Amino acid sequence: MAALHSSRLSGMDRQSWQDDPMRRSYHSADFPAGRVQAAKKGRRLSVCIPARDESETVGQIVGRIRRDLVESSAVVDEILVVDDGSTDATAAVAEAAGATVVSTETVLADYPAHGKGQAMWKGVHSASGDVIVFCDGDICDFDPGFVLGLAGPLLARDDVVFAKGFYERSGGRVTELVARPLISLFFPHLADLAQPLSGECASYRHVLESIPFAGDYGVDLGLLIDVTDRFGNSGLVQCDLGERVHRNRPLNELGPQSLAIMQLALARAGVADERFPWEASLVRPGIEPVRVGYLELPPLVDVPAHRKTA
Repeated sequence: MAALHSSRLSGMDRQSWQDDPMRRSYHSADFPAGRVQAAKKGRRLSVCIPARDESETVGQIVGRIRRDLVESSAVVDEILVVDDGSTDATAAVAEAAGATVVSTETVLADYPAHGKGQAMWKGVHSASGDVIVFCDGDICDFDPGFVLGLAGPLLARDDVVFAKGFYERSGGRVTELVARPLISLFFPHLADLAQPLSGECASYRHVLESIPFAGDYGVDLGLLIDVTDRFGNSGLVQCDLGERVHRNRPLNELGPQSLAIMQLALARAGVADERFPWEASLVRPGIEPVRVGYLELPPLVDVPAHRKTA
């Protein structure tokens, strides 16, 4: 994979880079709504938002997409919120703002219901788009450029199969202390990605249907590993989405997430044996132990219930 260069360029440099067929990094400003709409060429675009207890933010995200990318520019054809067992009004708020809402408990109900990976996998099953853009549901300053910057490279270039978002801030704590060291050890072809755990990404429906999804928080890294393993590294791009403000989780909530990412990385690296149990309790002094299991959902093309609706 060619180096993923910084996208903070002058206007002249950015314009010249647009004509470079080996370009691997973009800025959302490269893809205004008109350009993305013209590049669709009849293809449908779904935005999928996995959300659990995000009633404070999901409404403004859905509303902004509907206003700017459905009603004003006809870029987005479907806004899908996958409610992952919320105990607040997430589903009602999202529906009132204009989203189609499905529940992880009722979609492909024979498979485990709750977790980020599960919600994304069930979102692919439920979505109707040829291209699916994933956005987190806890963004406080959502901008339509998040969707445009991720969908743009896929629609504009025939050789791109997966787009990953990154932001002006550096990688978060889990990225720098857990994911990046594991990537450097086992998956160096992904080492130059700015934010490998970013929740904003996009791909073609047929690509996402063809690979397994890790459950819970291993999903973001798992998608990168599995897409590049199956389709090659040259189809991977990243896009600078500018500034992103979201809920900052306390340190004690990051331990289970870190363990799930370690489980996924060790499994994909093929080094797991009896020393690396798939299920483990995260034990920390003064905090109730948390059981973290490893879950992998099969490619949707292998799920009979999905094939019946595809």
